[in-house]
Amino acid sequence: MAKAKIIHFYILCFLVCSSIISQGFVSQTEIQNDEQHKRECVKELYDSQVGVREVGGVNLGPHVEMYLTSVELGPGYAWCAAFVSWCYQNAGIQTPLSGWVPSYALQRKRIYQRGKFELEEPQKGDLFLIWYHTLNRPAHIGFIDQWREKWVVTVEGNTNDNGSREGDGVYRKRRLKKQIWVVSDFISSTDRQELP
Repeated sequence: MAKAKIIHFYILCFLVCSSIISQGFVSQTEIQNDEQHKRECVKELYDSQVGVREVGGVNLGPHVEMYLTSVELGPGYAWCAAFVSWCYQNAGIQTPLSGWVPSYALQRKRIYQRGKFELEEPQKGDLFLIWYHTLNRPAHIGFIDQWREKWVVTVEGNTNDNGSREGDGVYRKRRLKKQIWVVSDFISSTDRQELP
């Protein structure tokens, strides 16, 4: 009788543990599905803006002003970071509410830094930042659309065909991977506290 009770106890423990573990896997799957949904939403937003151009002067136009307003800036400011913020805000993703590129270089969100580390492969919807030595800071930002071995397809605002950080519109571009200084992931729920 005692052996039967012990066996029943072990079976009950097994079933309870299995249930807890399977709930953990479901939760992880739900998190991954939510993150994938957010990535698709961000992609739809930035893809919908490809072809937007400034109208009426440098850093002006209805779309440009909409991006700038989303970060509480008026007409005339550089707007690559405002474009990023507008897309993320409309996808319901928490990021700095800022038109200042360095605001997006948060250490805990970095997944790639040229020449130093790649914690995970960047995905569509992640942000790339380009460092400008003349300014001694990151000064241009945009979205990763495809991450390849030597090059990256991006969608970025306030650029042009030549890759300027003071361009005239939203473009889909192909950049060499070596141009990218940092990639930040604001979509995944994980913060990276310690980096190599």
